[in-house]
Amino acid sequence: MAKIKPSKGAPYARILGVGGYRPTRVVPNEVILEKIDSSDEWIRSRSGIETRHWAGPDETVAAMAIEASGKAIADAGIGAEQIGAVVVSTVSHFSQTPAIATEIADKLGTDKAAAFDISAGCAGFGYGLTLAKGMVVEGSAEHVLVIGVERLSDLTDLEDRATAFLFGDGAGAVVVGPSQEPAIGPTVWGSEGDKAATIKQTVPWDRFRIGDLTQLPVDSEGNIKFPAITQEGQAVFRWAVFEMAKVAQQALDAAGITADDLDVFIPHQANVRIIDSMVKTLKLPEHVTVARDIRTTGNTSAASIPLAMERLLATGEAKSGDTALVIGFGAGLVYAATVVTLP
Repeated sequence: MAKIKPSKGAPYARILGVGGYRPTRVVPNEVILEKIDSSDEWIRSRSGIETRHWAGPDETVAAMAIEASGKAIADAGIGAEQIGAVVVSTVSHFSQTPAIATEIADKLGTDKAAAFDISAGCAGFGYGLTLAKGMVVEGSAEHVLVIGVERLSDLTDLEDRATAFLFGDGAGAVVVGPSQEPAIGPTVWGSEGDKAATIKQTVPWDRFRIGDLTQLPVDSEGNIKFPAITQEGQAVFRWAVFEMAKVAQQALDAAGITADDLDVFIPHQANVRIIDSMVKTLKLPEHVTVARDIRTTGNTSAASIPLAMERLLATGEAKSGDTALVIGFGAGLVYAATVVTLP
């Protein structure tokens, strides 16, 4: 029987560079209040959000991803032709096929890099990071570009008081490459599909193929609504607060460190109250820098962790070589947490 030659990659993997892109339009809470019965104070107290960015016509999923990726590649100090794989996490690319990753890989100037999309909601960056680490260590790619990108304004029901204020647009990207020492810890990830209905699309795309359009939701003026993201806020909040702190602790344990060893905590930017609750449950020391990028960026799903990481490094609140705990959680319900060394 023939023996298959084993693959050989780097001993370990690390994040080499990070980049982000936020659309130029800044949307304050006052704009959201034009369609819902609420207040600026209520939105800030419930979510922590003050403003968010919404993409314009030219700020497509691909365009935002390319901008963020170019910055990440430059930050990593490599050329686009050295990227061996492109992994894009998004739920707001509306063409079923081909994957938007192929267009991004081509326009960046990669040398026919492997390219594919994943759908893991707000945990998508963690999923992509885990896949990238595996590729680098296994040897199928020396450098992997991981992108989280969303135009959630396209999937927002502005008349839904529970979600209208939550979502923003943007893209974040990292380059993962070889390392001589561990710099991305074991991933603690999973899914709880029995809770899938707590975050979902209001109606599936195929509903528009049915002749009876009365089955579709309509707005206050009687117009058929485009599908949007909806959620059971209290159920999601309880799950995130009580279950995700456990997952975060498991990631620390898997990496062989304690909360005292952390420099930075970068959770998915879903809600400031969730973030603050996790900080308290994990008993993070005061020296740990906590990302609260949601205040001015909103919830950008798969893009939120790399965007928050990029901002912390750009402002000097975090520095290269810091040890950071990252955790994403959302629709599915899915989650992924790991400890990384910042680029």
